[in-house]
Amino acid sequence: MNADQEKTFEQFVDTSGPRLLGAALVLTAGDRGAAEDLLQQALVKVARRWQHITDEPERYTRTALSRLATDRWRRSRVRVAEVTDDGFDHLDLAAADQLAGIEVRDALWAVLRQLPPRQRAVIVLRYLDDLTETETANALGIPVGTVKSAHSRALTRLRDLLPADPSKEVAR
Repeated sequence: MNADQEKTFEQFVDTSGPRLLGAALVLTAGDRGAAEDLLQQALVKVARRWQHITDEPERYTRTALSRLATDRWRRSRVRVAEVTDDGFDHLDLAAADQLAGIEVRDALWAVLRQLPPRQRAVIVLRYLDDLTETETANALGIPVGTVKSAHSRALTRLRDLLPADPSKEVAR
């Protein structure tokens, strides 16, 4: 990597880093240490290929994050029992009433953490990263049919877990 490429990469990390860390936090069920490790691994991969990445480096990095997270899940098969909300404060879920927005956000994170890793990854990629089913399948290295079934199961589970009034406390 030459000096100009190194400078553009550093600018990319400075501007996209917080958003990418947010995605990594969701992929690691809120484990900040694991999210930072995951992001660092993804950025190392991206840095190695930086001269070849011409369009949408953030999307490329999110794909790397998703694949690394999938590899980690496949290797470890360890589930995080309880996590805290540390690190989710910078994610902006717009709400007219800030207090209600905080309650809704907390309820959403509480139920997202209860999804299995693959379902959580599919929801993150489809809704937070706005990827299509095909792009999500490519990012996770799984068939489109698996994305569709994981998406369907995740939405069903979210509907079951979310209270009818999200501003009420989640009993979990």
